[in-house]
Amino acid sequence: MSSLSLLLWIVGAVLLQLASYLGYRFWRHWLDYLALRRSAIPASDEAEVRAPAWQGLRSFRVVQKQLEDASKSICSFYLAPQDGLPLAPFRSGQFLTFQLELPAPGGGTATTVRCYSLSDAPDPGHYRISVKRALAPMGSQLAPGRSSSFFHDHVEVGSVLKLRAPSGHFYADRSDAPVVLIGGGVGITPMMSMLTACLRERPGREVWLFYGVRNSSEVAWKAHLESMAASHANFHLQLCWSDPLPEDLLGRDFQQRGHVDLELLRRQLPLKPYHFYLCGPTPMLQSLVPALEDWGVPDQRIHFEAFGPASVQRKSAVPGPAAAPDDAAGLVVTFSRSGKQLPWQNSAGTLLEFAEAQGISVDSGCRAGGCGTCQTTILAGEVAYRQTPDFDPEPGTCLLCVCTPKNSVTLDL
Repeated sequence: MSSLSLLLWIVGAVLLQLASYLGYRFWRHWLDYLALRRSAIPASDEAEVRAPAWQGLRSFRVVQKQLEDASKSICSFYLAPQDGLPLAPFRSGQFLTFQLELPAPGGGTATTVRCYSLSDAPDPGHYRISVKRALAPMGSQLAPGRSSSFFHDHVEVGSVLKLRAPSGHFYADRSDAPVVLIGGGVGITPMMSMLTACLRERPGREVWLFYGVRNSSEVAWKAHLESMAASHANFHLQLCWSDPLPEDLLGRDFQQRGHVDLELLRRQLPLKPYHFYLCGPTPMLQSLVPALEDWGVPDQRIHFEAFGPASVQRKSAVPGPAAAPDDAAGLVVTFSRSGKQLPWQNSAGTLLEFAEAQGISVDSGCRAGGCGTCQTTILAGEVAYRQTPDFDPEPGTCLLCVCTPKNSVTLDL
């Protein structure tokens, strides 16, 4: 072999090694880039790109049914799309709207719309809701909850349900700011979604959960919550029981005796810029929301969702996209079919709450502008929305649960 050939072999070997090294470095940088991209975009955001929300109703099959508490009053339903297409993403805390065909008293079925919070973090294979059986009040002639009884007694694995895409304005932010979740009774369902998503997407985020029930017969997901608390040092679980059973031991079965109130929060929480998320019975929220405001928590860090007909008034209301006039003098709301004509007061809340206060029955579901159940025809006048509704009302109609009169208005009620 000549000197020239040897030199060429050496140069070729050096170039091959250099090319291999550069290729390896490029491959490593590319993997690092992909990892950085995945960490910068939460899994649910990636799902938003892959699977946009659908319009109208979509059929889902129940693939699992599971009781969650000792009294068998809360039951979870796992739902998979019947068409096999990807699920639409959701933000932890949002709800699903169901169109149910319930047995009618006189035979046949009656269409009813109901909303139930998603009770788990986003999963590519299914949604989960958890429904509490609504019993008739003690000594009351009222019937038990029709839709919740339908779920518990008639919906089984294999049942097909029709529902709208996830919606709702009550959901957890995705920052690293410390967060306090407060769930009362079945208000734990959206808290479970928020908690699981927070620990999964932001493992280092400080999370507190104050869960209020009467005793061990009512608590749901207890073992699961305790397991999460044991495996996440930044998750602080506070089970608060207002009426413990004789066998319930403080410090072993629960952490706090009594209701969740401001005194408990001040005693347990370090002074940090927490975001507060609350869901539960209206009396709990009517007490806690203004108490948090008095404590100095900024309005934009207090988020809540109430269930039931009563409203929760904030001391410093957040202006909506089209607020009603400050001066309600002269505004009149006319309910044409009921024959009632009444002066409007801004303190009345929404048109839905105003109608209910006048004894006018209105079908409603989510009470948050997401399901469309309270859609009502406007015969005259205009309305203003407190927040942009998720449901798109038909022209000439409004969603009573999230609007107020902009001027004197006549409704087909």
